[in-house]
Amino acid sequence: MIDFKPHAITVKDFLSAFLKWTLVSALCGLIGALIGTAFDKSVEFVTALWNAHPWLLYLLPVGGIIIVALYRLCKMDESVGTNNIINSVRTGRGVPIILAPLIFISTVITLLCGGSSGREGAALQLGGTLGAKVGTKLKMRDKDENIAIMCGMSAVFSALFGTPVTASVLAMEVTSVGVMYYAAFLPCVFSSVIAVKISMLFGVVPFSLKIKEIPQINAAAVAQVVLIAALCAGVSIIFCFLMKLTQRYLRIYLKNQFVRVIIGGAVIIALTMLIGTRDYNGTGISVIERAVNLGQIRPEAFALKLIFTVITISSGYKGGEIIPTFFIGATLGGLLGGLVGLDVSFASAIGLIAMFCGVLNCPIASLILSVEVFGSGGFLLFAIACAVSYMLSGYYGIYSSQKIMYSKLRAELININTK
Repeated sequence: MIDFKPHAITVKDFLSAFLKWTLVSALCGLIGALIGTAFDKSVEFVTALWNAHPWLLYLLPVGGIIIVALYRLCKMDESVGTNNIINSVRTGRGVPIILAPLIFISTVITLLCGGSSGREGAALQLGGTLGAKVGTKLKMRDKDENIAIMCGMSAVFSALFGTPVTASVLAMEVTSVGVMYYAAFLPCVFSSVIAVKISMLFGVVPFSLKIKEIPQINAAAVAQVVLIAALCAGVSIIFCFLMKLTQRYLRIYLKNQFVRVIIGGAVIIALTMLIGTRDYNGTGISVIERAVNLGQIRPEAFALKLIFTVITISSGYKGGEIIPTFFIGATLGGLLGGLVGLDVSFASAIGLIAMFCGVLNCPIASLILSVEVFGSGGFLLFAIACAVSYMLSGYYGIYSSQKIMYSKLRAELININTK
């Protein structure tokens, strides 16, 4: 006679887990949407102020002093950030709740005064802190709390960017490259969808771009995409290397955080005045839109944005590196597209995705991002770009706590931190 008891217990366990994670994801999605919306509206407000009042640039060193003072007042080390969120997923170490308001305020100050930064670093930190708090309040086990952290990360990222599937996969993929935490798939997807729908009700506009022309898939187009992706991978290595090297040496030679942030702010002011444009301050989303939507780029844009971002983040200002990465990739891709005969608009889109993949080592999230931002028209060519960039970017990455679990060259376990 068949014993149905073990099967009934299994069904009960899965149903119980399904209900538990549905409730957790709904909670994370709701709170994440509110946090993401508040942050988006704050960034939108200070960006409008920045555009209306050019003199705010001269307050950048003052903004830096306030940021350093806030971190000291809260007894938080300046290096605490997205790396700690990523590390907490893998190690189970707690995430301090004070990190959420700190990164929120610090990013807003950085963008208000013209620092070159993004908002996704804040999104991942806000979301990770949210997830950790939910896990603690619900008295979850360590492994379950790790899933809650990923759930929160995906919720806030989704609310800000309007890319729910990318947010879900990125949260699962970014911590340990080569190992996907599939147990987090349902809660991450649910929380992302809930968050994006609620944030849209509050008027948050999803990040989307429109390619002017998608080329036919042939040998020439594939070769052009491979070349652009390969060069973007090389620049992603340079970007990651310079970011970490600059941070290291600034902390060695400018030990005082206040002095470091003042000098960094002064350099950004001087560079902005020297160049004569404010395109490289702030997030630079308008430049990304011109590159992809209109096919308009300046040849030096990618290099200048890289320099501005490295100085801003390395000297102690806050935000994130992903939107600047979009900028660098889009302008570099457009420049290369014009040189090799590929439509500049499409080449900019390829460059954006290739750079994103190169600095984060997340090929699946990158490919999904291409669909959510550009549509599915160039799916195969974007897949080629992700594959090339992932391999040729080596073991470099923007987050030092990220682990590469499997070799990019052969099927073997390596388990190393990104360089």
